Amino acid sequence: MKIAVIGASGNAGSRITAELARRGHTVTAIARNPDKIARIANVTPAKGDVLDQAGLARLLAGHDAAISSVHFMASDPVRLIGAARDSKVGRYLVVGGAGSLEVAPGVRLVTTAGFPVAYKAEAEKGGAFLDLLRAEKELNWTFLSPSALFTAGERTARFRLGTNQLLTAEDGKSWISFEDFAVALADEIERPAHIRQRFTVGY
Repeated sequence: MKIAVIGASGNAGSRITAELARRGHTVTAIARNPDKIARIANVTPAKGDVLDQAGLARLLAGHDAAISSVHFMASDPVRLIGAARDSKVGRYLVVGGAGSLEVAPGVRLVTTAGFPVAYKAEAEKGGAFLDLLRAEKELNWTFLSPSALFTAGERTARFRLGTNQLLTAEDGKSWISFEDFAVALADEIERPAHIRQRFTVGY
């Protein structure tokens, strides 16, 4: 497939770009500074601004899928969703956050007492992004939330999937590597199972 990755130079975006490329997909790697995109087969760097809705729509046009992998506080979900809609892209997938996942019925992780203050604004904006997508009438969207700890690690391709509840391992840890998150997202693109839904991945 022909897939665009917005934010392809970031921690998650770079792993997603590499995972899609290794599977043989043609990737347009969009970044503010395309010089930061690794030079690998099947990947074409492209300069793009997440706040330029019209310009982003032009970059996304003609792709089978587009992935948004950008910090919520550094972007505008209305413009990102608008660019995806305007581009007529087949699918729009978002690298979500864990803060909007539930730890009890109706209780989002971001509202719990122990949630780190430093990440609260980002998490709340991620939840608002998800709410906007759920109200979206046109896009075939998918929002993939990582577990609580989202960090560099190994590509094991061994993980669990969930829906709206935070996944926690037997030792109480909730985490997923960037590498395995990329595997889960690429799997979803190749074998769609969560159209117009949020899901989550963790160990």
